[in-house]
Amino acid sequence: MTHIHLKSKLSTSSNLLIITDKFSNSTDFSFPKEVSDYIVNELKKEDKKSVSLNHLGRYISVLVVSSKTELNSLKEKVRKHAASVTDALNALKEKEVFIYNQTKLTALSLAAAEGLALANYQFNHHITNAKKQVNTLKTITIVGASVKPNDVDQLSIVIEATYKARDLVNEPVNILNATDLADAFKNMGKHAGFSVEVLNKAKIKQLKMGGLLAVNAGSVDEPTFSIMEYKPKNPKNKNPYVLVGKGVVYDTGGLSLKPTPNSMDLMKCDMAGGAAVGCAMYAIAKAKLNVHVIGLVPATDNRPGFNAFAPGDVITMMDGTTVEMLNSDAEGRMILADALHYAKRYKPELTIDLATLTGAAAAAIGSFGIVGMGNAKQRQKDRLYTSGFNVHERIAEFPFWEEYDELIKSDIADQKNLGGPYGGSITAGKFLVKYTDYPYYHLDIAGPAFLTGKDSYRGKGGTGYGVRLLFDFFKNL
Repeated sequence: MTHIHLKSKLSTSSNLLIITDKFSNSTDFSFPKEVSDYIVNELKKEDKKSVSLNHLGRYISVLVVSSKTELNSLKEKVRKHAASVTDALNALKEKEVFIYNQTKLTALSLAAAEGLALANYQFNHHITNAKKQVNTLKTITIVGASVKPNDVDQLSIVIEATYKARDLVNEPVNILNATDLADAFKNMGKHAGFSVEVLNKAKIKQLKMGGLLAVNAGSVDEPTFSIMEYKPKNPKNKNPYVLVGKGVVYDTGGLSLKPTPNSMDLMKCDMAGGAAVGCAMYAIAKAKLNVHVIGLVPATDNRPGFNAFAPGDVITMMDGTTVEMLNSDAEGRMILADALHYAKRYKPELTIDLATLTGAAAAAIGSFGIVGMGNAKQRQKDRLYTSGFNVHERIAEFPFWEEYDELIKSDIADQKNLGGPYGGSITAGKFLVKYTDYPYYHLDIAGPAFLTGKDSYRGKGGTGYGVRLLFDFFKNL
């Protein structure tokens, strides 16, 4: 874990990331004249907005920004530049870097620290010679009195939580099955201060969670249902917010078997929604945010063994309604439906679910954001959208028109788990909303949750998408 600190002055020999709207050679930098002249001359070149150099073992990077640019766009530009600085520092085997912000925008200092730290993440748990490959960057220091210590503390917490989510998503199913995922939540609860109750298969059967049991029927491993709760003494919300995360720890597609290349081989990531919920709970509790939040994660793998549910089966869900199952690879909605029905007992202020639910969402907007939809109140949606822009985990709202209900009507059951060839992410959302009686918003993170190639500070593999979004949402209530 990278450590972030605040200091009033920088070390004169330190590695340095300078954010500026007009570069000036501060005496704090202790730059020789030839270094400052080089930076000034480089920045005079047409369209050049950054310059980086290694001067006698001291790495220096300058990023010029325009304070007239929209703030969230600026923050993202800074995060991405900071990620490139992390790569350079690790290549040079450097251990620390100072951030010096010459603009009046304090938020850019925090964005720089965020980009540096998130880009420093590694998943090398299973590499036997990992010590030779460990990133060297350990310390990030923000210089200046304008940044508040509490902001740094909260940033450190949310980065740690994002790391944890990435670790969970990156673990293969032979290391992390449904029970292991629940145990990880228990461990986080102990360390951050929230309660965790895990329902076993016997209890799940007693509750008649037909969707979760049907998906689990092909597996040798038992399902779990994790109930996490954080409730401070005097929370600002009368009714709890409920977060629901899809916890399919591995998805073969079941009897509707997926192809392996670029599909089944990546499906250890199908619990990214569950990881985001558990790790958001960790961040909320550790930061002691004054909000009552409950997290629900139904978890299982989806396999074609034993009595695996088969296309054409009719499943009775926890709420007593029936589903004609036409594709066992549309399993996420089956387990989420039971969790959404379970959430009714809390009379939620708002329920948000996160799930790697549909290829249709990824096809529609790629890995650049989240597909969202639901019947939440407009002010609740607006807060979510604002947080999406704050952390650059943006939400693209899809229509939720009643015509889509027609696409999931079944001839032999109350509804079917598959729509037609169009609007696949929307029909999935329409399937889920039928199990709610409260304000609800669905976030399909299938596009950005797991990346097959490196993307700046998001890295490669599990991104931890959703953790930063949810933390910002609750922080700013």
